[in-house]
Amino acid sequence: MHKALVIAPSWIGDTILAQPLFARLHEMHPGLILDAFAPAWAAPVLERMREIRRVIPNPFAHGEFNLAGRWRAGRELAHKGYDTAIVLPNSWKSALLPFFAGIPQRIGFKGEARRGLLNRIHRLDEAALPQLAQRYALLAEQVGTTMPTPLAEPHLDVNAESVRATLAALGLDASPAPVAFCPGAEYGPAKRWPAAHFAALARRLAQTDFPVWIVGSAKDAPIGAEIERLSGGACRNICGRTDLAQAIDLLSCPRLVVSNDSGLMHVAAALGRPLVALYGSSSTAYTPPLSKRARLLSLGLECSPCFKRECPLGHFKCLNDLSPAMVLDAAKEILS
Repeated sequence: MHKALVIAPSWIGDTILAQPLFARLHEMHPGLILDAFAPAWAAPVLERMREIRRVIPNPFAHGEFNLAGRWRAGRELAHKGYDTAIVLPNSWKSALLPFFAGIPQRIGFKGEARRGLLNRIHRLDEAALPQLAQRYALLAEQVGTTMPTPLAEPHLDVNAESVRATLAALGLDASPAPVAFCPGAEYGPAKRWPAAHFAALARRLAQTDFPVWIVGSAKDAPIGAEIERLSGGACRNICGRTDLAQAIDLLSCPRLVVSNDSGLMHVAAALGRPLVALYGSSSTAYTPPLSKRARLLSLGLECSPCFKRECPLGHFKCLNDLSPAMVLDAAKEILS
């Protein structure tokens, strides 16, 4: 029986975009045992993927080197019997753990002088594989071969009892089904639709008696409070009141999710929710939600995508000029 370890990305969205790779590995190796070495904050996502047996906590902070710690972590895995390791991050330090663990086959893309640490190295043709999910999925294949298409859509399992417990803990009712806003974006302001626009959309939705929840992390609580205030109470701010597992439960409930390009956007897509995804500085070609129920909105300005945290021109037109009316029209279209 084949046993493999995935060195997972640090970002929640990227972790979800790796799920088509996991599905392909199972397709190629019936009976596969697949574990993931991942940061604690991404574990609730991986634990809801049927392809993953177990999540091994990655104790290293984002960007932390800690050579001695990585050696010890690798040696702890040395007797687990992994046949293969797939390293998704492109950094040199990410390839150290499977090397120290002595895993026979170590797979990843060429990058940061990793020859020796990896022994099945793919070269990336960015033009041929514009999507991050495609690039991850290629790592299941032999070097020099092409990736089968189409990609499997990500899917997160939901436990009905867990959803009921989360709703009860927060004093929420999912009937009638709400609309959920995800106004956060960990990367920076250039990926965040303005609070005033979210508030204006909430006021329009309130006219149709749709309850609106604002879902996000503790870092999103201030912008969630601002949206709630500007909306005149047309929505309810839940940001910072849940952990990621509870946020997943909540995002399984809405009739519609409106989200910036963020980890929760990909969570909503993997839960099969109708989704309007708002793009500013990032690219709809690189990290689109893999869902047939998603509608992607981008103004396609000459200056975008710039992939910057802050607008380098100072005007944020890519999101400021994306009006609430445009988003409402997209929402009506996808719901119809």
